[in-house]
Amino acid sequence: MARTKEFDPDAALQAALELFWRRGYEATSMSDLVEHLGIGRASIYATFGSKHELYLRALDRYQESCDPQLLRELSQPGPALPSVRSVVRRFAAESAEAGRRLSGCFVVNTAAELAPHDPDAARRVEHSWDHIETLLHSALTRAQAQGELGEDRDPRALARMLLVLMQGMRVVGKASADPARVRDAAEQALTLLD
Repeated sequence: MARTKEFDPDAALQAALELFWRRGYEATSMSDLVEHLGIGRASIYATFGSKHELYLRALDRYQESCDPQLLRELSQPGPALPSVRSVVRRFAAESAEAGRRLSGCFVVNTAAELAPHDPDAARRVEHSWDHIETLLHSALTRAQAQGELGEDRDPRALARMLLVLMQGMRVVGKASADPARVRDAAEQALTLLD
C-alpha cells in the first residue's frame, strides 16, 4: 500500500518560494528549507527533486502568479496608454514600498544571482522578460493604432525601454531607501509616451 503524503505539496512550494524570494538561492540551505517548510529532507527530495529543481519550480510559480495581472492590465479594451502608464507607476510604487522593497522581484533577483551561470534560470528570466516586452509592445502598438501614440514612435523600442526601466526600478528600489529615485525615473520615462 502506497503511503500518502503528510503535507500539502502546493503549500510547501509556496513556502519555498517565499523563502527563496527573501533569502536567495545560495543563502538558502536545505536545512533552512526543512525548517521553513516543516517537512523532512527526504520528502523534499521525493516531491521536488534537488534544491535547484525546487527553486526553479518556485520561480515558475512566481511567474504564473504575476503574469495574469499584467495581461489583464495591458489588454483592457479602450485607450491603451493609460494602462501602460498605470503599469509603470505600479512597478515604481511596488519597488519603493517599504514592505516589498527589500525582497525585490524574484525574477530580477534570479537574473542577478543565477542567470549568469545557470542556463535553466537564465531561460526562465528571459521568458519572463520576453512576456513583459510582448505585452507592452502589444499595448503600445494598439495605442499607436488608436492615435494615442505618434506614428513616429517605435512601439518595440519603447516596450524594450520600459521593460529595462521597470526591471531596473526593481533593482534600485531594493537597494535604495529613497522612493523618489524610482518614482522620478518612472515619470521621466513616461514623458516619452507623450
